[in-house]
Amino acid sequence: MVFNLILIPGALSKVSAQEFPHVNKRLNIESKKDTLPKTPITTATLDTVNPVKNDSIKPKQGQKLEAPMFRTAKDYEKLDQKNKKVTLYNQAVFKYQDYELTAGIIIYDYEKEEVYAGRIKDSLGNLTQHPVFKQGTQIVEPDSIRFNTKTKKAIVWNTRTKYQDFNVKAAKTKKVNDSVYFMKDVIFTTAEDIENPEYYFRTSNAKFVPNKKIVTGVTNLVIEDVPTPIGLPFAFFPLSQGSVSGFIIPSFGDTNLRGYYLQNGGYYFAFNDMVDLTLLGDVYQNGSNALNAQSQYRKRYKYSGNLNLRYETLIDGERGFDNYQKAKIYNIQWSHSQDAKANPTSRFSASVNLGSSNYFRNSLNTQNIGSNMNNTLSSSISYSKTIQSVPQVNYTVSANHTQNTNTQQITMSLPNVQASVDRVYPFAPKNGSKKGFIQNLNLQYNLSGRNQIQTTDSLFFKSAMFNEMDAGIQHTIPLATNFKVLKYLSVTMTGSYNETWVLNTFDRFYSNETNQVETVRNNGFDSYRTYNFGANVGTTLYGTFNFNKNSKIQAIRHVIRPAVSYNYTPSFNQYYDTYAIDALGTTMEEYSRFQGTLFGEPNRTMSNMVGLSVGNNFEAKVRDDESATGEPKKVMLLNSLNFGTSYNFTADSLKLAPLRMSANTNLLKDKLQLNFGTTLDPLAIDNAGNRIDKFNIANGGSLLRLTSANITVNYSLASTDPLFGGSPNPEDEVDQNVQNGGRGDDLFGQSVDLADRQKSMFDDKKREKTKTSFYNTEIPWDLTLAWSLTYNNARRTSEITNNSLMVSGNVTLSPGWLAGFSTGYDFKNKGITYTQLRFERDLKSWRMDFSWIPNGYYKQWNFFIGIKSSILQDIKYEKRNAAERRFRNR
Repeated sequence: MVFNLILIPGALSKVSAQEFPHVNKRLNIESKKDTLPKTPITTATLDTVNPVKNDSIKPKQGQKLEAPMFRTAKDYEKLDQKNKKVTLYNQAVFKYQDYELTAGIIIYDYEKEEVYAGRIKDSLGNLTQHPVFKQGTQIVEPDSIRFNTKTKKAIVWNTRTKYQDFNVKAAKTKKVNDSVYFMKDVIFTTAEDIENPEYYFRTSNAKFVPNKKIVTGVTNLVIEDVPTPIGLPFAFFPLSQGSVSGFIIPSFGDTNLRGYYLQNGGYYFAFNDMVDLTLLGDVYQNGSNALNAQSQYRKRYKYSGNLNLRYETLIDGERGFDNYQKAKIYNIQWSHSQDAKANPTSRFSASVNLGSSNYFRNSLNTQNIGSNMNNTLSSSISYSKTIQSVPQVNYTVSANHTQNTNTQQITMSLPNVQASVDRVYPFAPKNGSKKGFIQNLNLQYNLSGRNQIQTTDSLFFKSAMFNEMDAGIQHTIPLATNFKVLKYLSVTMTGSYNETWVLNTFDRFYSNETNQVETVRNNGFDSYRTYNFGANVGTTLYGTFNFNKNSKIQAIRHVIRPAVSYNYTPSFNQYYDTYAIDALGTTMEEYSRFQGTLFGEPNRTMSNMVGLSVGNNFEAKVRDDESATGEPKKVMLLNSLNFGTSYNFTADSLKLAPLRMSANTNLLKDKLQLNFGTTLDPLAIDNAGNRIDKFNIANGGSLLRLTSANITVNYSLASTDPLFGGSPNPEDEVDQNVQNGGRGDDLFGQSVDLADRQKSMFDDKKREKTKTSFYNTEIPWDLTLAWSLTYNNARRTSEITNNSLMVSGNVTLSPGWLAGFSTGYDFKNKGITYTQLRFERDLKSWRMDFSWIPNGYYKQWNFFIGIKSSILQDIKYEKRNAAERRFRNR
């Protein structure tokens, strides 16, 4: 074995047994003074010293290094040729093959091919510089270590190592090979501080197989250094890099309505790094059951998604009794997204949420009031492609689904085809900008094709749903141009030609057999053509009112955007026929055979309409005393104040439409959002509440009659807002409710995932920022309020149809203690709306939470305490009083 010798700047006096307690007795280190010069050499110069050409150590026959060797030390390196040892002292580093060793002192016996490493004393006599042994991804931090570089065997004292979420500490560890370790007096925990863990599992003997398992003897759970009666005669902990397949232990409980149950038990399949599958099931004593399949998949730089299938059989009452009821509900959720870099010209995406209309109201395994109160389910699957041609062509093929959970009506359209040819300017110059009416003239081509099904929840996925399928294609060629008039007026002129193809129409006639009007569906190709014309003239006016330069408000600017529009659509009565509504045929009604088809019927009456609109906004320049440049800042006073109405010249009556006014603004540093809308009608109504062609002021009323109004106010505050001395973070958004089909805020409470109780009910990002050791006056909190009021007076009813206030808030009472609430009050019906109280305790490695819904149909409570780490997620205790709700259709 050949070594590159390096000059040693000092003498190794003696290594005491206290400094190197486990190996010095075996080393027999001599305390002779070093005869080499004591010239100081820094660590940086060690690598540049020329090696000794004539090595006095004669290597054994055939012995050689299997890989390059690197060594260095801060104080000195010493070569003991007599005992065939190299000593590295103070911040010693030794690298060979696939391992790296750092320690206070390292001794390499090149005859036995063994490495010894330990600690050294500092100036205060404390042992410092623990050895750190790295081999591949494994890191061991013992008090001392003895390692054979040839056999790979090692003995380690007081080792500390981390494997995935496990922190392991053993008094003595023997490494047999790279695959097997035997440990004595072992503690292992998921706590971050291995020296002072809040809990740990203790065993006298353990076998550790990297990437596979930990097998122990008698194991006892210790909490805060106090042994508990919880123990096992042996324990087995599977270990692996990445996901592993395995059983999922169910939760046990009972309900008054359905008896005892086992919930969310099953098996996890880890197929590979790109896709997995979780199968869960519920079993109840009265026969109710549920199945749930969840899968996540991901291919880096390509796509990602998840699939969730749920099916439940609900049983209420006892078989043979009148109250017995059995129902089956299901829900399908699929989300797929494509990486933007995967393909710049094509994209596939999916967002599916469909199933039984009453699934979220009756499911036994979901607790998300936001999704329970959601009256609409929708889905969309689409593939889009861009063809890089001149002009550019885009097309999209999609499938859509909408479902009203109250009426149980379902609309599904598949496939949908949308295609368009990019805008073409036939008269534009090849170079330079486009000017005037002719040069700005442009046209497009759009195609829309749909195959649509209208059905109900009871017929969904059955053959009957296809009996009345509607299909059609609509072609549209829009033309447009724009130009300036009198320098300040912007004029836009538009026209459109539409051609509609359908595969079914409807005939109406009076049936003498049934004595009523019958509608007959005719399957076959038919078409109609329409066109329209429009123009719009608008401008923008600016007005500024300046104040004194020394005043707080320096200027207010008012922006007005008036516009006049004209739209003309001719009558297409050639597509209308008549039918008799009685047996004698004396009374005839007009109808179009296209009425009820996919794109509807063409206009029967000519429309010749003029529209008026005025948009306003107000902003101010305010002196900014905190600005370094002295520049004033802009403050928006009123985001918008809009007015609009129209007049139809060709209408037989009621030509003037009501005036619609809307406004919105943000106040209190954008923390309060205010939206307001109202409808004012200049025409009067008769005694029956119908509009008449008479001005309201001429009928003895006011100039404008208030028919409806609505106002919404949203107000959110948090201790992180600048108003309270904090700094906002836009990333602190709670999206767990949205992922489960609910709202983006917690006004309807936080969702609870019964299949994964390791998830917190509170925002993890905000919670991490509040982990301080002491609170003085700053207590993290947030508050959200939403108020909604709707007024209706269309027929002199003068009633408030909705008046409700919702409030939610969260507060960190102390480090680790979190509390929150969601509630509201309905002033219209005089009652408290949905209420949720939630508490959570961060116990470092453990988490405890309690949620309570004290009133209403979803009245229940949940308690959970368990280890956060997914490795030990089955070590938990949970108890819940499930909502005693019976199956209901609506």
